[in-house]
Amino acid sequence: QVQLVESGGGLVQAGDSLRLSCAASGRTISTYTMGWFRRAPGKDREYVAAIRGSAGTTYYADSVKGRFTISRDNAKNTLYLQMNNLKPEDTAVYYCAADRFGRPYYTGSAYDYWGPGTQVTVSS
Repeated sequence: QVQLVESGGGLVQAGDSLRLSCAASGRTISTYTMGWFRRAPGKDREYVAAIRGSAGTTYYADSVKGRFTISRDNAKNTLYLQMNNLKPEDTAVYYCAADRFGRPYYTGSAYDYWGPGTQVTVSS
């Protein structure tokens, strides 16, 4: 079992930055595919970014590419999402997730463990 807890959300203005953290416990996440997803009010859950493998290969949704950076600190067993140049359309609850088996990283159903989420609100 892996327990995930997100932090770092908040209310910011357009153009600001935030760094989300996802602290993992129970098992080391270094061998897991880790992902960030978000759900905006009235919308379906949306894939944001993922990181996998010992090389830490990263993947991004087109909507955040060039603005967001996913990273992982194996020593701290923590996943991060650095979000720069935030836009009002980035407003959502952000979730981190862990996949044991390396399934398609862009699909929420591939992930075995989820955190409770952290709210990010970007005002215009």
